[in-house]
Amino acid sequence: MPLATSTKAPDFTLKTKTADGPQDVKLSANFGKKQTVLLFFPAAFTGVCTQEMCDQTAGLGEYEKLGAAVYGISVDSPFAQEAWAKANNIKITLLSDLNKTVTRAYGVVLPNLAGMYETAQRAAFVIGKDGVIKYAEQTTTPKDLPNFNAVKAALSKT
Repeated sequence: MPLATSTKAPDFTLKTKTADGPQDVKLSANFGKKQTVLLFFPAAFTGVCTQEMCDQTAGLGEYEKLGAAVYGISVDSPFAQEAWAKANNIKITLLSDLNKTVTRAYGVVLPNLAGMYETAQRAAFVIGKDGVIKYAEQTTTPKDLPNFNAVKAALSKT
């Protein structure tokens, strides 16, 4: 079960892969500056995940106007995420939770993806500038996408 709204978002530092190599991204670096959208997804190079990240890349301007940074989080390595992003022109910052620490902290573990392994369930969180969760949604199945209109509505309220 995902963390509830009105609770303090667990801070984390995860790796992203850039042209300059792996870099750290710390959630609390946004506190006091901007809102944050966390989009947990099961696996790079899969159809629904590719659709989700490509669609959200196309809408990054809307998130910027709402004063939000958007991060995609999966248990894939930063190198796999980078290759996937390049192949699909994904511009959202992708964060690697290879050890599933953040996925567990946010309560969005999918215990058995296609009978193979534990991964992140598809989920969306909006975290306010104050570091408090303003919106939380975990989809019923990995094939379902979050309600992005509700995500944007939550961003516009703060």
